[in-house]
Amino acid sequence: MSLADLIVTGGAVITMDASRRILEDGAVAVTGNRIVDVGPSEEIARRHGAPHVIDARRKAIMPGLVDGHAHAGHGLIKTMGGGRGDLWYDACEKAYTLGSSEAFWHAEAQLAALERLRFGVTTGVSLLGGGDSIMRTDDPGYAAAHCEGVGAVGTRSLVAIGPTRPPFPRTYAHWDGERRRDLQVDFDRQMRTCRDVIARWHGAVGNRIRIAMLTPTLRDEHVDGLDSATLEEARRQTLAARALSRDTGTLFTQDGHTRNSVAYAHAMGLLGPDALLSHATNLTEREIAICAETDTRIAHNPSAVASILGRCPATELLDAGVTVCLGSDATAPDRSADMFRHMQQCMHYHRTHFRDPAVLPAGRVLEMATIDGARALGLEAEIGSLEAGKRADIILVDLARPHLAPMNMPAFRVVCFANGNDVDTVIVDGRVLMQARHVLSVSEEAVIEAAQHECELMLERTGLSHLLAMPEDFFGHTRANDAN
Repeated sequence: MSLADLIVTGGAVITMDASRRILEDGAVAVTGNRIVDVGPSEEIARRHGAPHVIDARRKAIMPGLVDGHAHAGHGLIKTMGGGRGDLWYDACEKAYTLGSSEAFWHAEAQLAALERLRFGVTTGVSLLGGGDSIMRTDDPGYAAAHCEGVGAVGTRSLVAIGPTRPPFPRTYAHWDGERRRDLQVDFDRQMRTCRDVIARWHGAVGNRIRIAMLTPTLRDEHVDGLDSATLEEARRQTLAARALSRDTGTLFTQDGHTRNSVAYAHAMGLLGPDALLSHATNLTEREIAICAETDTRIAHNPSAVASILGRCPATELLDAGVTVCLGSDATAPDRSADMFRHMQQCMHYHRTHFRDPAVLPAGRVLEMATIDGARALGLEAEIGSLEAGKRADIILVDLARPHLAPMNMPAFRVVCFANGNDVDTVIVDGRVLMQARHVLSVSEEAVIEAAQHECELMLERTGLSHLLAMPEDFFGHTRANDAN
């Protein structure tokens, strides 16, 4: 018998390994930050002892969920604008570039990481800003504040940084207490920031923090609407950022892809297995083939506004052999980080499109939220399944709840019926961060108080408090007056 540090035993183990084993009475043994054994509970008990044993009876034992696309900052501006898209985007730009301090980004990072933790999301992508061109890359301190915040909560994060869309310069406000200092920021300064952040944070905190490079997506409206000089400068800047991602071995990601933009990115030489494209709505058949040929990965966000305005052909991409993961698109304006919700939304979204309830079986979307999510981030050798040698990112889902009982067919239950509040225990890198719904790594009260404080400061700085007003069309209307 060998001595492990931790054994989780007696639960229904949904391994997501290559054979997709499900052990009705299984156990996982952990030493340090790695899984050392997975098998039936009796066999694990014969092979291993441990000073710390977690009784997982009446629970599902699963790999931690992966959120393949989200935005830092959104946690503090949820629902602003009351559903008006134009007001929401205005709030994003002003809050992130003019109204936010380093303390804002630290508080929001902790709030978002805490939400993910409670929902069993152990790994997530976070773009350091909103949209594809409101990035807080004027100074390395903002990314540092975000990384420090997530690091303290204990989850795993891939932080995407990069330049904004030309023309430059762009105005950013720096706050020292109540004193504001405006700074004119150009592309070169943003790229210096990116290099500094990569050097300091890529692989930091026990490799739980990783950095990705981000560039604005060039779509039809930019190719057709920008003057030739601005378009050429946008192309030059995109290629420079992509070269930095390749030089540093960091993931490359772009937000807001849609019809023709994938073909344009391919023509620029941006794609490959280290490229993750978000949304990817209304793609042509040729663009689906391009993703397959280049092994480019797709982050599908079925609950996002972009998926209302257009459809990501996720099933067609999967059938073509493309790696497709699931993303929340962040905790705003009208969503949460609950990946159980997004798995269910994904199934119904595509079944409705095809008018076929057989589309996207539950196990396929579970793959998208676990092992395929890990593969999309280039981390499939480390996370995404419960296998010996992988990082010990493990969640327990309480099956002894009315909406999950009776306790049979656990893989179906966790996908079709569970929600984030059913997550009982979360382990990341072998460290128990939450047990019996009690968070151990940080004070929830302190995190929420800091988030409230920084939100109120941001509202004072930007004068956006009016966007918290209840819209007149909230009740009694079948259509909101949304100026999207």
